[in-house]
This record gives sequence, C-alpha cells and structure tokens, in this order.
Amino acid sequence: MTTWTEKYKPASFAEIKGQEEAISKIKSFMKKFHSKNTPERKKAVIIYGPSGTGKTILAHAMAKETNSEIFELNASDLRNKFRLKETLKPAIEQRSLIKKRKTILIDEADGMSGADKGGIQELVDLIDDTTYPIIITVNDVWSQKLSPLRKICEMIELKELDYKIIKDILIQILRKEEKFIDNDTLTNISIKAKGDLRAAINDLETISKIKDPSKILFDQRNKEISIFEALKKIFKLKPTQDTLKILDSVDMPIDDIILWIEKNIPAEYHGKELVRAYELLSKTDVFKGRIYKQQYWRFLLYESILLSYGMASAKKENKMGFTSYKKPTRILKIWMNNQKTAKKRTIAEKYARKTHISTKKAMTEFPIIKQIIISNPEISKELRLDEDEMVYLKQ
Repeated sequence: MTTWTEKYKPASFAEIKGQEEAISKIKSFMKKFHSKNTPERKKAVIIYGPSGTGKTILAHAMAKETNSEIFELNASDLRNKFRLKETLKPAIEQRSLIKKRKTILIDEADGMSGADKGGIQELVDLIDDTTYPIIITVNDVWSQKLSPLRKICEMIELKELDYKIIKDILIQILRKEEKFIDNDTLTNISIKAKGDLRAAINDLETISKIKDPSKILFDQRNKEISIFEALKKIFKLKPTQDTLKILDSVDMPIDDIILWIEKNIPAEYHGKELVRAYELLSKTDVFKGRIYKQQYWRFLLYESILLSYGMASAKKENKMGFTSYKKPTRILKIWMNNQKTAKKRTIAEKYARKTHISTKKAMTEFPIIKQIIISNPEISKELRLDEDEMVYLKQ
C-alpha cells in the first residue's frame, strides 16, 4: 500500500510549498550550467537542510522541469573511492538513452563517513570531469569531511517549513482522501512536526485511522541539535528569525553556552567583528548578573537573543569553510572541581554516619578527617572507601 508521503510527493516546482528561494536558486544554477556564456559556472550544487524539508524532492522536481533523466545514487552505498568511481564515472560520461539531458543525484552524502578512504576527494575529481550537473543532498553541510565539496559547489538551503504551510498541505491531502480531522488536531500536528513535513504527513495518515483524533496527546518531536551545530549557524550565517530560536534546541545550560561562545569567538571573528562580538558578550554578562542578583528571570530571554541573533549580526557576511570549535577550558576546570567536590562529599558523608556527626561538620573539618583516615588503613576499610576515593585522599 502506498503511503501518503509517497502518494502526495510533489512532482514539480509549483507543488513545492514554502521553499521559493531555494527553487529560484536551483533554477539559476541549471540555467548557468546549460549556458555556453558562463564558462566559470559551478558543476555541482549541494542542497542542505533538516530532515523532511524536501531535499530529494527538489532534485527530482528539477529533473522533471528540465526534462532530464535522473541518475540517483545513495552515498551510504559508496563506501570507498573505488566503488564510487566504478559507479559514478560511467554515469557522468554516458549520454541518456531516453532524454536529451541527464542529472546526477547523490543523495544523503552524509553517509560518506570519514572512513571512506578517499571517497569525498574522488567525488571532487569526478565533479571536475562531469558534463552533467550533479546534485548532492546533505543534512549538515558544515561537516568537516564535506569541506572539499563546499569549495567547488553552489549551496542551497532548505528551511524548516512554517506550521501554517504544513497545515495547508495537510488540509489539501484530507480533501483528496475525503477525510475530516478537526482544526485543533491539525494545528497540533503541524506545530509539533517542527518544520518536518514528511513527519507531519505520516502523523496525519496515522491519526486519520483513529476514531476520535481529538483525544490524542501529542509529544513534541525531539529536534535537539549539538552545540557545534548551533555555533556553526550563529558564527557562519547571517541572522534570521530562526536564529532567535537556535539556542532553545541545544540541551545545555545557558551559562555553559556562554563559555562555548566566549571560547570560539576569536576562531571566527576578527577586527571590528571581533570587537562587536565581545561587546555583545559583555552585555550578556550584564544580564546574567542582574538575573542572579535580582532574580529577574525574564532577562534570560535577552541573554539568548544577544548570544544568538546578536552574535550572528556581528559579522558583515556569511562565512565559508570549516572551523574546529574548541571546548572551553573553563568548563573542564569547573567539571574537574565538581568531581573533586563530589568525592570529598561522599567521603565526608561516610565518615559522618560512622561518627554520628553532621555532614556539614565533616565537610568543615575535612582536612583533619583526611589525615585521620590516611593515618590508619583500617579506617578506610571501615568506611568502605572505593579506589577513586582513596586516590582523592592521597592527592
């Protein structure tokens, strides 16, 4: 049975909603590629963006719009340069038997891992030799392994769809299926999908089979991103409305995020950009102080805005290339200190229970207690101290 995601997959540019800028860019790319007046044209394009935004669909729609045969490869099947060359080289050399034009699609290039033994470099070489346009789709375009590709490809971003666009598409599908779901449920599906249209359509198909969809409790999809992804978007891209919400998706305390940004500002910004970035960081610190001193928790919003949208606005233009972001040494020091404090406390708690004193008193008198324990091995046995606790005592 055909799923709704397959049944209602867009087949042309007109059917793709909410990605007008990306459509315009891929049209421009194809026009330049097939024009004899643009000798410096790029031969490949990278389409990137979150899962479910339509990267592969855009490539297929482009092939249909240009009446091209599409030769599709999934990079997860191309584990080394020899396999890649064996499969892709004939495709870029042979003409289409059924159509005038041909397009090469390499889907999910993220699947070409760092262990691919020359796979990415082989792809770069094949792009240089190709007489046909090559489309590459990836989720994380800023991955270090893709650096050689970024240098020679045009890049087109697909953004998460606004929930209103998703909702309109769901309504159209329901009409074609002659089914009804109440407005509140449709809104919930659209919002909780968090920009992933494919996931929303899958949810819609499942819920359409339930007798009373209004009673369903929706869980918001986990769309957390790593601190490295967040830093890439803040430091490398110009700010947008999405930038304002980027730190909401990072599972990390705001104080730790501040340290990460502080550590990596000099890796991306220089000159006036660097000065502006540190000004914004200092303002963030001012709000942080007010929050802790006066308990003005509403100022957390301003911290997030300054660190995301503000920091992104400090640069003049988008930045290309790979940057290796470093973990803040201050976080490591804090963590090590916390580990030491934790060991000290567990030892103090064990000693307090045996001697019938409070843990607070044991912590206060810990230097003396430490010497008492070290002086007599029988005491450590009585307290049942583990190896890590004994190592801590001897430091």
